Amino acid sequence: MKTSLPLLLASAGLLVGTAAQAHIGTSGAGPAIEGTSYEVQFTVGHGCSGADTWRLQIRIPEGVTSVRPLDSEFGKAVVEKDASGNVKSITWTRASASEVLAADTHAHRVSLRARMPNTPFAMVYFPTTQTCRDAQGQETTVEWVGTSGDHQHGTTDAGSEPQAEPAPAVFIYPARTPGWNKYTVQEHVHDLSVFKDALIVWSGKSAYSANPVTKELIASEPDTTPLTEIHPGTEIWVKY
Repeated sequence: MKTSLPLLLASAGLLVGTAAQAHIGTSGAGPAIEGTSYEVQFTVGHGCSGADTWRLQIRIPEGVTSVRPLDSEFGKAVVEKDASGNVKSITWTRASASEVLAADTHAHRVSLRARMPNTPFAMVYFPTTQTCRDAQGQETTVEWVGTSGDHQHGTTDAGSEPQAEPAPAVFIYPARTPGWNKYTVQEHVHDLSVFKDALIVWSGKSAYSANPVTKELIASEPDTTPLTEIHPGTEIWVKY
């Protein structure tokens, strides 16, 4: 850890962290910390080809436990469990067909509370099935199951199949204390904006901050390079 840059740390502003965003976006009150309970809100930004959303089924990934859904204005939640009593999925359905809008004009939101897995610096994906219904009662289904991290929304390359729609996801943060925290990262972190609630991140002679002023100071500091990604096995220091 490099401990020069006193002006850098004095001027660094603390930003509030949020969870990963997708076409079905996720958010919560602050970062999702490993091994702790966290309330995840899933926001459905649009329906299917002009039709309003009728039903949402969210599958619970391995390692996410103590799952409890919240009923919402969208509809009542139904929980499906496996033979061991673990929650496999949660389905929210509109109370009646009359509640389905004549067109795709609204965003919708559902929520659940769960204990996050002990997998710091990993992305946890929640595969989701979105079912829409038009004014004639015709249903359309979209599977949000992509886990590549490439959120290009149904794009194709020449000669390739359409990419899977991205599953909503939550980035898991390590346990932390105010001040400096030392971690050995076991995942490949491509997007350092996941550290936007940190004052600064150090790895050897490289540093990252989401704060524009701090970012400029990093760029101007002798023998310091901007940190752009973190490889597995890398030791980092993070100041919260």
